[in-house]
Amino acid sequence: MIRVAIAEDIERLAQALKNKIELLPDFTVSFIASDGRDLLKKLHHNHNIDVIFMDINMPVMNGIEATEKVSQRWPQIKVVVSSVYDDEENIFNTILAGAMGYLLKDERPEEIHRAIYHVLDGGVPMSATIARKALHLIKHGRPDTRKKIDYGLTARETEILQHLSQGLSYDQIAGNLFISNGTVRKHVENIYRKLQVNNKVEAIKKIST
Repeated sequence: MIRVAIAEDIERLAQALKNKIELLPDFTVSFIASDGRDLLKKLHHNHNIDVIFMDINMPVMNGIEATEKVSQRWPQIKVVVSSVYDDEENIFNTILAGAMGYLLKDERPEEIHRAIYHVLDGGVPMSATIARKALHLIKHGRPDTRKKIDYGLTARETEILQHLSQGLSYDQIAGNLFISNGTVRKHVENIYRKLQVNNKVEAIKKIST
């Protein structure tokens, strides 16, 4: 039995997705969370989950921030975005946060089932529209229309931010740079303060725009 969780603030959409998923007896929806914070709370009590379908635009804590936290705390759980948004900014940010797939909400049940099998097999399932835009991002990068701003980051802080953008943990960064975990955390605190952000996704997004 493959265990699925859903993070979706609109009850009828969550129930519709649950019904699609459970059309096959291989899948069961363990729980539905109404926002990112609710998801983290429920995962704390039950993280025996294989796949999470994550909405982006949710109150309290959005799907991008929730995806980052899930990826950090429970990296074995695969996050697949389920959203109405198909813009490159959201695609970029969710992938950066650790999402392993991106589907539009109107996908048919068979596509959803195929995506679950695909992501558990190591693949990256995407709706056709999303895949084309992701390929464009890979080929051309993000549009850079604004002048770069000097936020006063030191060379070490810039180096640590680059490591964070590659998805490395604090322990991995500490090992690569031959410094302590505590020193990494202190640098990260300084980075967030200088950039006036609250998390890694916001920091990388701000420095790259």
